[in-house]
Amino acid sequence: MKRDIFKVANIKLKSRLIVGTGKYKNFKETAQAVKASGADMVTVAVRRVNIIDKKKPILTDYLNPKKIIYLPNTAGCFNSEEALRTLRLAREMGGWKLVKLEVLGDKKTLYPNMIETLKSTRTLVKEGFKVMVYCTDDPLLAKKLEDYGASAIMPLASPIGSGLGLQNKVNISIIIKQSKVPVIVDAGIGTASDATIAMEMGCDGVLINSAIANAKNPIRMASAFKNAVISGRESYLAGRMKKKFFATPSSPIDGLI
Repeated sequence: MKRDIFKVANIKLKSRLIVGTGKYKNFKETAQAVKASGADMVTVAVRRVNIIDKKKPILTDYLNPKKIIYLPNTAGCFNSEEALRTLRLAREMGGWKLVKLEVLGDKKTLYPNMIETLKSTRTLVKEGFKVMVYCTDDPLLAKKLEDYGASAIMPLASPIGSGLGLQNKVNISIIIKQSKVPVIVDAGIGTASDATIAMEMGCDGVLINSAIANAKNPIRMASAFKNAVISGRESYLAGRMKKKFFATPSSPIDGLI
C-alpha cells in the first residue's frame, strides 16, 4: 500500500488534524487535549501570547515547541497592517516562517476580509514566509491565493466557533479539485462527523479549536476527532461506491434455488 504522506510547505506531518490552543480552561487541559488528538501541529494566537508577566504560566511550559510544531496565527487582526506586524513579530520572537494568516472583516461574523487577506499573502510570500491562509469558500479567490504563493488554502466550513459544520460542500469540492497545495478546512466544524465528511470529500486536513475546547469533555472529544480524521481519510482513499437511484441486492441472484 502506497504511503499516505501529509506535507505542508515541505514539512511532513503525521496527523492530518491541526488543533487550536485557545478557549481551554487552562494550559494543562490544552496539553491533554493536544496529546489525545494526536496532532503534531498547533495554532497559537500571537496577539494573545503572554510575554509581559513572567509570573504567569505560558504555553511552552506545557507544549514543548521542540516536539510539536507551533503555527503562529493572526487571530484578532482586522487589516493587513495588523496581520503583517503580528507575523513579523512572531518571526523575531521564535524564528517562525510557517504561519497562519487570518484577516477578519468584522467582530460579529469573523468572516475573512479577502481584499486584505490577498494583499497580506502577497507581501508575506515576498518576505519569505510560508503562509497557510484562512479564507472564504470562494473557488476563484482560493485560486488567487494559490497564485500568490500560499502554502495551504484554509476555507471555512461555516463561521468561526459556530459549530454549524460544512455549509457549502460544492464550493469546497471545487477548491479541492483545483488546488495543487493542501486544502485544510478551518472554522465552523462542530463535531467529529463533520471532520469525517470533510476528509471523505478529499480535504487534506482539518483545523479544530472550538469543537474540542467547548465540548463537555474536551479530552475525549479530541480523541474522537483523531479517529474521525483517520476514518475519513481512509474512506476517501478507499473510494466510495457509486450512488444509485434503485436498489441492488447485496447477494448475487445467479444460481438461486
